[in-house]
Amino acid sequence: MATEYGQGYGWDGGPGFRGEGAEERRHLLPAALRAPIEARSWREFAYLMLSLPVSIIMFTFAVTMVSLGAGLLVTFLGIPVLAAALAGCRGLGALERARARGLLGLDVAAPEPLRMTKQGAMASMGAMLKSGASWRHLLYSVLHFPWAVFAFSVAISFWTYGWAMLTYPLWFWLFPVYGGQDGLQLYGDQGHSIYLDNPFEITVTALVGLLLTMATPWIVRALTQVDRLLVGGLLGPSRLATRVVELESDRGVVIDTAAADLRRIERDLHDGAQARLVALAMDLGLAKEKLTEDPEAAARMVGEAHGEVKTALQELRDLARGIHPAVLTDRGLDAALSSVASRCTVPVHVEVDLPARPAPAIEGIAYFTVSELLQNISKHSGATRASVDVWRIENRLMIQVVDNGVGGADVAAGSGLAGLAERLDAVDGILVVDSPVAGPTRITAELPWRG
Repeated sequence: MATEYGQGYGWDGGPGFRGEGAEERRHLLPAALRAPIEARSWREFAYLMLSLPVSIIMFTFAVTMVSLGAGLLVTFLGIPVLAAALAGCRGLGALERARARGLLGLDVAAPEPLRMTKQGAMASMGAMLKSGASWRHLLYSVLHFPWAVFAFSVAISFWTYGWAMLTYPLWFWLFPVYGGQDGLQLYGDQGHSIYLDNPFEITVTALVGLLLTMATPWIVRALTQVDRLLVGGLLGPSRLATRVVELESDRGVVIDTAAADLRRIERDLHDGAQARLVALAMDLGLAKEKLTEDPEAAARMVGEAHGEVKTALQELRDLARGIHPAVLTDRGLDAALSSVASRCTVPVHVEVDLPARPAPAIEGIAYFTVSELLQNISKHSGATRASVDVWRIENRLMIQVVDNGVGGADVAAGSGLAGLAERLDAVDGILVVDSPVAGPTRITAELPWRG
């Protein structure tokens, strides 16, 4: 599985390329001055403004339906009422996920569906009542109301006071013209009043308003972080359900990889060693027929057959090494990786610092990861030197392969690196690629340590 590097292999600025020539967006204003007029700030403010009416509806519905259902549990009617309450909360939760997606840019997946072993209304109500996701939606409907009241009050206060004070120089004239007073009253009692009416006070008011206006988007952003946690933690799939989906996906990757490896082995045997052995059998048959008539020709044919046997044996050794090398089983990663490095077309420095040998499955994945990366360096990188480092950090096996080649590798471009990343992900591994254009390329693989 080849990994493409450099121009001519998908790194010359085509789709997925994020190297040289990609211009970063530059802003004339710093973030502090830009935040009050950014679309993101206004979307987050709109989210908090909508949260109050939405939370009132959700809280009212949840409390009313649950109270009614709990009161009716002495009769059979309590069960369908509670099931309807949970179903309604799930529907309102879908609305909240859509609102968070549109205004906060938070994409939360739908929770796991109801698990029904039978069909019918009773089975549906039972599945709803036993669903943990349904009860999390109910909890969200209750908890979000007090938070929405607080967030709404804080956001609307800072936003309105900030903009009102900032624009005070533009509208303070309304007080003497229409209000019968000199300006905005800051303090007043029976004997004394303070109005913001002279140029100095108006300027100070505008400056304070500017500070509030610049601080408000960050306050709103902090408030929406709590909403992000609530939506992501209560309205999305549970960690167990997410893990099950990941394991199912990883199992599919493992099955597909194993099937592809079996097809590759079958193809290599059919097109390589098997074809040579068939030809060898035919040559030996001809040599046997000529043994009495033309001994010299028979001896020549036997000699050619001997050469074919050596070639077939070498192909079988290479195939066996590709399945699982004997040196890896006998002597571990250090010796196996040194053997792979010796076959690379560039000088490779190998350093393995492991306190013990990992599990055979992890050891095999580490070996084939380094083997494939070194093969890619030989074919595509244009490097003059490379290094391989293997070490352990706590419960993780770390692998780093570095070369000084042309760089430009990217997992997202759909190359062999993507397949390698999928294989590592199937065992909870990670592949990180740091490969700027013109190099160097640094690829780090992380695997779980299993002794």
